[in-house]
Amino acid sequence: MEHTGLFLGGGAGAMFFLIWLISIGLGLYFFVLLVKLARRGIVALDLYIYAKNREIRTRYESVQGRSDEI
Repeated sequence: MEHTGLFLGGGAGAMFFLIWLISIGLGLYFFVLLVKLARRGIVALDLYIYAKNREIRTRYESVQGRSDEI
């Protein structure tokens, strides 16, 4: 019996090829979702850092203003 190869061996080879294509497609889809999630996380972190810096700056400026009056 000769080895007919992956695609010519019958229905099993075609089925494994379809499963392989589906897994590649799902892998790409999940990679895109991961990139979108990472970008959202970066934006959220930027907003958090901006808010904290603004809060620290207002506290520091209010403390500096009081020491000038004393």
